[in-house]
Amino acid sequence: MSTSSTPSHSPSPFTPRSTPTFSYRIGASFSAKGRRFDPKTDVFTFNTQTQITSEQDVFTGRPNSGQDAFFVSKAGNSSNVAFGVADGVGGWADQGIDSADFSHGLCQGMARIAGELHSPDKKDLWPQYILGNAYQEILREGKIGGGGSTACLATGDEDGNLKVANLGDSGFIQFRLNAVHHFSNPQTHAFNTPFQLSVIPPKILALSRLFGGKQLSDSPEDSNDTSHEVRHGDVLMFATDGVWDNLSTRELLKIVSRQMTGCHAWETGEKGTTVSEMIHDLTQDGGIPKQYENNLQALLAVNVVGEAKAVSMNTKRDGPFAKEVQKFYPHENYHGGKVDDICVIVAIVVRNK
Repeated sequence: MSTSSTPSHSPSPFTPRSTPTFSYRIGASFSAKGRRFDPKTDVFTFNTQTQITSEQDVFTGRPNSGQDAFFVSKAGNSSNVAFGVADGVGGWADQGIDSADFSHGLCQGMARIAGELHSPDKKDLWPQYILGNAYQEILREGKIGGGGSTACLATGDEDGNLKVANLGDSGFIQFRLNAVHHFSNPQTHAFNTPFQLSVIPPKILALSRLFGGKQLSDSPEDSNDTSHEVRHGDVLMFATDGVWDNLSTRELLKIVSRQMTGCHAWETGEKGTTVSEMIHDLTQDGGIPKQYENNLQALLAVNVVGEAKAVSMNTKRDGPFAKEVQKFYPHENYHGGKVDDICVIVAIVVRNK
């Protein structure tokens, strides 16, 4: 495990208050490869004022998100939130295994564990704790016979403390006032071979022992754990590699800045770029005069998924994945986007009035 700031033995900053300072306005969008992206149905928003009580309110339908999954949940009975994405590793298909069972099961477990937490003053609100317990639950129950998944999840508290655990090549990026403030780096064993949690069937383990070779199975403790301070107006984006393989950091910044400034959530004047008071209304349901993506966070998520989807199917526009293939395997003559499942969570940080 690696950490970038606060060590794991320090007290958790998640201390409940009567009046939270920050809230996280969350939206998500998704699209499975091989399916047409429909922004009317492939979108989700989360109201931090209500407690999610059923999985149907949390998770994308399997056909619409493919092997990608996500979760959003309150963290216990506080105003803190937990959210993240998981990407079922497609390579397991060679063994006849659909990793969608694993990624969706992992997200279901993480949402349940986060929602049932009752000790916000302890370190069990750290995302690695949530990830590790959800993974152990899958192993203990034994209902999922095999598969693997990456994961990138966070817990955010009312004081503006964001804790992130990233395992594999999903990831997150933090935007602040027309700039990239932070972004995660992927964890890979080799090209296109991400760190992953997995369930390895006994038959495959036996064959590996007989003929040699090793199945990939990393641990939640291998996740890259980082701590961040968020500010009013920050945009947090968590996404699977269907985004990162097709859109560069610069392209994502362009999309976010265009929407944030176009909707007047960020404003540029004599004092530079500032957060507008309009952001409070824009991030409420109905804040954007559209029927489906009717708030700013949903609008951002839909725009990113739509652009990543278009690029993934463009055979003439080389995205980040194509450039990596050209670098490591120039003889492949690879061009265009990378068709994949796509899942995005957008959280806009708002200081409460």
